[in-house]
Amino acid sequence: MARGEGAEQYSATSLLPPKPGQDELKIVKRERRRDHLSIWSKICFAIGGAPYQITGSALGFFLQIYLLDVAQLDPFYASIILFVGRAWDGVTDPVVGFLVSRSQWTRIGRMMPWILISTPFAVMSYFMIWFVPPVEQGKVVWYLVFYCIFQSLQTCFHVPYSALTMFISSEQKERDSATAYRMTVEVLGTVLGTAIQGQIVGGAIAPCVKHSLGSLADLNSTQLGSEVNVSGISLNDTKQAYMIASGVICIIYVICAFVLFMGVKEQDDRGQLKPDRRMSFCEGLRLVIGFGPYLKLVMGFLFTSLAFMLLEGNIALFCTYALGLREDFQNVLLAIMLAGTISIPFWQWFLSRFGKKTAVYFGISWVVPFMIMVICIEPSIIMAYVVAVGSGISVAAAFLLPWSMLPDVVDDFKVQNPDTQGHEAIFYSFYVFFTKFASGVSLGISTLSLHFAGYVNNGCTQPESVILTLKMLVAPAPIVLIALGLVIFKLYPIDEKRRQENRKALQELRDLDEDSQTDSTELGNMV
Repeated sequence: MARGEGAEQYSATSLLPPKPGQDELKIVKRERRRDHLSIWSKICFAIGGAPYQITGSALGFFLQIYLLDVAQLDPFYASIILFVGRAWDGVTDPVVGFLVSRSQWTRIGRMMPWILISTPFAVMSYFMIWFVPPVEQGKVVWYLVFYCIFQSLQTCFHVPYSALTMFISSEQKERDSATAYRMTVEVLGTVLGTAIQGQIVGGAIAPCVKHSLGSLADLNSTQLGSEVNVSGISLNDTKQAYMIASGVICIIYVICAFVLFMGVKEQDDRGQLKPDRRMSFCEGLRLVIGFGPYLKLVMGFLFTSLAFMLLEGNIALFCTYALGLREDFQNVLLAIMLAGTISIPFWQWFLSRFGKKTAVYFGISWVVPFMIMVICIEPSIIMAYVVAVGSGISVAAAFLLPWSMLPDVVDDFKVQNPDTQGHEAIFYSFYVFFTKFASGVSLGISTLSLHFAGYVNNGCTQPESVILTLKMLVAPAPIVLIALGLVIFKLYPIDEKRRQENRKALQELRDLDEDSQTDSTELGNMV
């Protein structure tokens, strides 16, 4: 009788769960808490994107004019430095992306170690870019080496940071929200970089040389260094101003990296949608490049990015020589970035209300009338600021939309290839590669064009051929590139309906994975 009662008691307590549904409910609540991002986490994540934009805006707006008018390099050699540096940077992007995707999980994550280790070396190499070496013969090698070193270390920071978007939350809505925060801070970073570099350097503008165009070509850098403008500022003062600005930017770079590390927790993805095997670099490359939606997105933004890079790289020279705003060009650049910052929330609302593809067409094409205006209307300071504000609104859309649409492509890839996960870093690194490739091509072509047009280093005026070349680089050429990019976007297949279908499909895959893990846990507990 005792054995029978014990047997009945055993079967009643062991075969039935003590609290039906409680474990599943706890798992769901835990996943929701993990996927939800606090405002503080989004802000800290967004701050991590500032170093790339601060240094990028400083280099994009000022490096060309710095190499030509401060370092006194020939336009041909300056074009080699700008193009080779960006080309080298582009080569390192896929390599770093592959290495990041193969990195092992550590106590602080898989992306964070790359960010932390690269930061101190990146700031040191960045500072050396803005230092004019005392030797005349080694200037080209100096700038080329340190420019390539900085771009490589910046890649080791930015590629893992970009891929971190996929590891802060699995919810598409949370990622889009974090991306909006990031874009706002990144545009603020461009404002900050432009303001720091522009205002510090603007107070010590390199003196121009008022000679005939024929005699300017015969002046060497020593003679130019001794020239002093009406305010008593020498070329050496301008060199020191560039170094002070770079030092301030280096300090901000380190602070932003520290805030990112302290405020963002990288989610462990080792238990989510595990791949059957780890793919090689070539296999992953073929799979990513052969993915239609990704290729169309990247090619579309390649042309539009090239257009905006041409505008960014030549606007300082255009304002200085074509518009005659030598003393105010840094304020015009600042107006562009401020307008972009203010309009970021508008574009976030617009893409949520009307869809991302509609936002691409409307936002990217917004700049075209202002590009036409700047070369057709008589130059004036008022016209320059009107064009700056209008262009800044479109620049904001060009900042926000690519990073908002790229996670959609990664999700679409996951749905179509559920057994080949873990390639987020490769997706992001190749997009960064094409963006930097566009930047290198634009800077190289524009500087080389100025060389053939007869650009005069540090001249108060330029030949008409140089003025015409600058006008072509800031208006007709970008308009053609924008048109080509928008045509390619017409073929981009991921609309709002497909985004929602992918979201549901990914959630089902995660639920299946969680159910299998829960069943395994319950079976282990029963045993």
